[in-house]
Order: sequence, then C-alpha cells, then structure tokens
Amino acid sequence: MLPKTSQETLQNGNSEQSEKSTVGIIGCDRNGILHACLFAEAGFKVICTDNDRASVERVSKGKIPFLKHEVEPILRKNLRNGRLTTANNLEEAAVQSNIIIVTTPTVVNENGVVDYSNIEKTLKRIGLSLHRDKIIIIASMVGVGVTENILKEVLESVSGLKVGVDFYFAYSPVPFSKEQTLESLACCKRLVAAQDVNSLEKASNVISAITREPLIKTLNIKAAEAAVLFEAIYRNASFALANEFAFFCEKTGIDYLAVRNLLTSNTNILVQPTLNCWNSHEAPFMMLEEAENRGVKLRVSWAALKSNGEALKHGINLVHEALKGCGKTLRRAKIALLGVSQTQNMADIPKSSFRKFVKMLESKGARLSPYDPYLLRKTSADAEITFLTKSLTEAVEGADCIVIFTGHDQFKRLNLRKLKLLAKMPAAIVDFEGILDPEKVEAEGFIYRGLGRGVWKK
Repeated sequence: MLPKTSQETLQNGNSEQSEKSTVGIIGCDRNGILHACLFAEAGFKVICTDNDRASVERVSKGKIPFLKHEVEPILRKNLRNGRLTTANNLEEAAVQSNIIIVTTPTVVNENGVVDYSNIEKTLKRIGLSLHRDKIIIIASMVGVGVTENILKEVLESVSGLKVGVDFYFAYSPVPFSKEQTLESLACCKRLVAAQDVNSLEKASNVISAITREPLIKTLNIKAAEAAVLFEAIYRNASFALANEFAFFCEKTGIDYLAVRNLLTSNTNILVQPTLNCWNSHEAPFMMLEEAENRGVKLRVSWAALKSNGEALKHGINLVHEALKGCGKTLRRAKIALLGVSQTQNMADIPKSSFRKFVKMLESKGARLSPYDPYLLRKTSADAEITFLTKSLTEAVEGADCIVIFTGHDQFKRLNLRKLKLLAKMPAAIVDFEGILDPEKVEAEGFIYRGLGRGVWKK
C-alpha cells in the first residue's frame, strides 16, 4: 500500500473534482497502471484500456508483471470496490471518461528509429469519439514539436474540434517512467504544459490530485518537451561518465566510492556506476533524430549512448578477470547471480540488462544460477525468470563466482563465512552494486571485483 502520508495527500486533494470525474487511462503498461492506482486512491472513478486485450484481461484480474507486492493489492482493492474497471474497447472508455490520460509509449526500435505511429493511432481513435470539454493529457515522453505538430493535429483533424475552445489538451510526461513506483510517482515533480491557459489550468488540477510536489507549469510545450529530454539525456551522460571514471579507478587502484566521499562540491555530481542504463534509453534517439533533421550534431549525447552500450561488456570482463584470478575460466563455471528485480527490495520486472547479461555469459559456456528473494512468488508465465533458484543456498552452492546484480538489503548482510563453505573455493565475488566491502570479501579468501572498486589485493 501507499505510505500513509501519500494516501492522505491524495485523498485530501480536490475531492469534489474526483467524485464527479471519470479518468480513462489509455495504456495498461507500468506508466498507465501506476496512474490508474493513484487516481483511484484519490477518489476518481477509473477506466483502464489498452490496444492489447491480453493486457486489459490481466489487469481485470488484478495481475501485473511489475511491482506485484506493492501495486497488485491496491489494484485488486479498487477493482473490488468498483472504483477501477477495465474496458476492451478504447472508444467506449474514451466516451465514458471526461479526463483521458494517454500513456501509450513512443517506440524506439533496435536501430534507434523513433516511431510515433502507436500513439497517433490511439489519438485517432480517441478523436473519433471526442466530445466537448474533455481533458486529454499526454503522459508519455515525445520528441520536440511532436505534441503540437503531430498529436494535437491528429486530435483536431479527426474530431473537428479545437484545442482550448472545444476540449483541453496538455503534455505532462512522467520522468523515467520505466523505473517509477507508486510512491515515487506520487512524489515526483510533474511538468504540465499546454498552449492555452484553460488547458493548462484544467490539466494542472487533474495532475495535482495525484502528486505531492508542486507542479511546474508552462505555456511553452516545445520547451517542456526539450526539458524532459534534456533531463533524461543528462542522466544518461552522467551514467556514462560515472562508468568511465569507474573503469579508470579499477586500473589505477582507486576506490570510486571513496572518491565520491571526498568531493568538495555537490556529491550528486558522480552517480553510482551501473550496467543498467535503460532508464533514459529512448530520449537520446528522440533528440538525435530531431537534431539530425535540423543539421545539428549532438556529439556528447551520441558518445554517452555508445559508452553505456559498452558497460555490459565491461561487466563480463570483470567476471572473466575474477575467475581468472581463481585459476578458472568462464566455460563451465557456475555463476550465481544475486538479484534480478530492477527495483531494490521489491518484486519488479527483471533489469533490462539481465537478459543480455545472461545470454552473453551463456554464449561463453557459463552455467547460471539466478536468485532473487522478491521474485520467488513469480508464476511460470514470466518466461524470463522461470529458472530462478528457490533459495540463496541453492544458488551459491558449488558456485565458482557470485555476482551481485541488484543490491537488495539482504545481500548487504551476506554471511561471507557461510558463503565460503558453500562456494567452490577458490571462488570470486563480483559486486556490480557497490554494496560489499572489498577488504572483508578478500579476508574470507574470495577474489573480489567491482565496478570502480580498484582496491582488490588478489
């Protein structure tokens, strides 16, 4: 459930508005379902729909593939009390709703090509049944100029109605939507942009009902689109720089975490090195596409994108080096992967880098034994993680290498002496999350490696 402070804030919002309003959530992905739960908890009637009927069916049963222990109880509660319902027909949901939140994502394929066709099709279907005075809010990240030049135009041309006169239209994307939780979405600072004052005011009243932070409002939609992309790309570049510094520290015998603690300026300048940079993956391509159309070269953004793509290879090299220090090779080595969930201490979907990391290790002949204490209740329908081991003991027994992939609190308290009895010594520990003390690990006889932790002795 949401913490009490969040519940009180949401429920004590504009209660009159919530009791009279029906919110249609177009998209049953993570972004859509989190919005649906927050609006339902704030007292709104909510209708969830999606172009994918299987997703709608799953939600109607109170089942989702992410944040199961946090979100599913709230989802099921509101399904039972009738505050939240589902609809297979998008047009039907749009007609019944006076507020429509569109979370249909922008698609970026493997070649970096940006595709807005899904969100365009969604808005065409909404436009066919659009009536006066409805509020439509785009909650998906899009490129600069897309909201006004494509999305608004689609709605107006299909419906024959005008924004700001007949209906209200705004842009309020969720930053880093793929990593949000209910609590983080309720607490994140939301940007609301519209081209007219009435749309801005209407949309702001809606979004303010589900957020605890003050809104950032603007009548400059293009600037808002750019602001969201800039923030995402800046974060992407920060990860790239952190990983670059981490590699340097490993080669020069410096502890990256110690360096962070010695900074004389803002310590947030240096983020934690990571193998998982999915959280802002689409933004660089949206920017790069627009920049190319304008004849602008975004050299730093492109370099950061390429650099982050090399992080997984570096992770594989760390595992290889650690095993080499044990006199072993990747081929036929048993590797225990501790932590799969993308969110610490929660049952969430696997990290986006998990599948790639597994395939890269398997291609080199390694035998993998993944374990995550928060994903043990997952069903066989979750194909990515059906081979999870049932216990930590099973995962590490006979392991040649133990990899910390997600830094759950449980792994911060690992009993290294017991691990030594279970592992196939000499064995290695590779810490991608920076949660273990290298000296303590090596004092128990393990070979240690970690992102940016250039302080191992063996």
